[in-house]
Amino acid sequence: MATGRRELSEAQCSIARAIDVLGDRWTLLILKNANVGMTRFEQFRNELGIADNILSSRLARLVELGLMVRQPYELLGRTRYEYGLSASGADVLPILHTLAEWGQKHTTLNGAEAEPVKFIHTVCGDPMEHGEYCPTCDLRVPREQEAWVRPWRDQVVSNVSGPVASTTDPVPF
Repeated sequence: MATGRRELSEAQCSIARAIDVLGDRWTLLILKNANVGMTRFEQFRNELGIADNILSSRLARLVELGLMVRQPYELLGRTRYEYGLSASGADVLPILHTLAEWGQKHTTLNGAEAEPVKFIHTVCGDPMEHGEYCPTCDLRVPREQEAWVRPWRDQVVSNVSGPVASTTDPVPF
């Protein structure tokens, strides 16, 4: 018997509930980009190549679940919206680190190893281990001192963004 969304979201297992929230590919990719400062609909659409209707529904769900916060801004006389991370959306960062490490270790790009994303400690400029520890400084790096270098983006350095909202309430269903 197939497990429906409602059953999964009410599961005793916290992993099952997390998968219910984060298990969609677009959701994780949107959160990945939001964690490195992307905030606008057009930026997400252009970076991900995602259809407008899918992006709109994923952003609405992320706002509804409290992982992102929608904030209005004016552009050419029209109200538009930016999407910032909440505290729970920002807490996805270690999951993204782990996914990057797993993907580098266990997947290939056209049969060859792809150049990995590099997590950099901005204070010393050295690479971090497991996306959170700087061996040079011998410390766990706070998100405000982390940057990503994604070689497929011409070595663009992206600083990790902090949350715009501080709610730490559990994600509601």
